[in-house]
Amino acid sequence: MFDEPGFAGRHDLEPDAIMLETFVYCSRAAEGVDAAEVTRLVAFSQARNVARHITGVLVFGSGVFFQWVEGPPAEVRTLIENLHADSRHHDIVTLDRSVELRERLYPHWEMEQVEASDIREVLKDALETAEDQNNIAALHRILAHLGAGALSDIGRQ
Repeated sequence: MFDEPGFAGRHDLEPDAIMLETFVYCSRAAEGVDAAEVTRLVAFSQARNVARHITGVLVFGSGVFFQWVEGPPAEVRTLIENLHADSRHHDIVTLDRSVELRERLYPHWEMEQVEASDIREVLKDALETAEDQNNIAALHRILAHLGAGALSDIGRQ
């Protein structure tokens, strides 16, 4: 049935390929969120996300979150709703969102501390391709925040 013309073959996929939703975003930490809070957040999220088959990578530096999340579409959609309701960050900008049959890029949850300049480059690239005016405004606010001061000033406007 699926050998008919018009149906893409799946011969090039590895046996571990599954249907995954990917959600990539950046956001600005709220006041009071520091590296210690992020470490607690990651520990809690790792335990919770294992049960949901969600994996990814979280980068946090200079008061800015950058996260790549991948997992079953229904679970990722629930996570996205939770992220938007989380008061620990604001100015959430969706950088990428897709659903496709593939292998996981991040089979284990990871966290990385980075310098502001590393995050700044990712955000500048995102700004060049952003079309949504709300995302463009949020990216400008996040970039301004990165240029505004030290980690102790996280979330202050």
